Amino acid sequence: MADREPNAHRFMDLTVPEYAYMFGFLQADGTLYRGSGRKGRLTVEIGAQDIDLLRSFQKLTPYYSNITERSRSTNFAETSHTAVWTLCSLEARTRLNELGLPYGRKSASIAPPAGDFSPRDYLRGVIDADGSVGFTGKGFPFVSLTTASTAMSVYLCRYAEEITGVERASRRNTRDDIYNVLYTMEPAQTLAAHLWYPGCLSLGRKQEAADSLTAWARPSDMRAASRHRRWSESEDRILLTLNSPRAAAQKLGRTDQSCSLRLWRLRTGQVPRPTVR
Repeated sequence: MADREPNAHRFMDLTVPEYAYMFGFLQADGTLYRGSGRKGRLTVEIGAQDIDLLRSFQKLTPYYSNITERSRSTNFAETSHTAVWTLCSLEARTRLNELGLPYGRKSASIAPPAGDFSPRDYLRGVIDADGSVGFTGKGFPFVSLTTASTAMSVYLCRYAEEITGVERASRRNTRDDIYNVLYTMEPAQTLAAHLWYPGCLSLGRKQEAADSLTAWARPSDMRAASRHRRWSESEDRILLTLNSPRAAAQKLGRTDQSCSLRLWRLRTGQVPRPTVR
């Protein structure tokens, strides 16, 4: 079948939630292979139980692609049953590469897109591919991401602070030199509800896990979590006017780091600027 042009939206318009999610998932779990001339391919291999997600990707892609299944022995399971989505179109691969999906090994080099995109859908795609959501062994809600990318770790920490009010330091662990970003308890509930909203494109099993977090309630004998202080428009105006996290922190009674993160969000358009009076 010949390549077809997109209908409603340009392929991989990252302001469209489904494409933002798809791109995040592909960055984390897809692989671009080069070939001579026009040859080459994009592949995504996931557990066969999640094949419906690949079918959704196929429907979103206005170019010919195919899905196959295979079973093989691995170091982790006697028999592994997986589904593989393959896309060969040079035009599609070029578009993905331009947006920030590198050819070959990419785990440490991926980063959030430079242009406009839907951040919560993008992050849900990344976490569906390389993260987890559910309950810890002690029964506490959690959302986590494991990544080798500094840019990805920093972005999640900054974004999640705006949503949950919880600061996380982006540091590699000493054992395997990767980042493990973890949110638990109420912050995990808040983040999960924000990322896995009703009707969104996602892995079905992770959507179910995220939905299940809403039923958790902090035990009465457990110390209450601290409340997040929301930013007001007047505070945003002061921050932008002073243009100095340290000066704003002193005036607003906030931390330097909180002001620095908020200023970054305002400058990059991650949160709307205050209205002009």
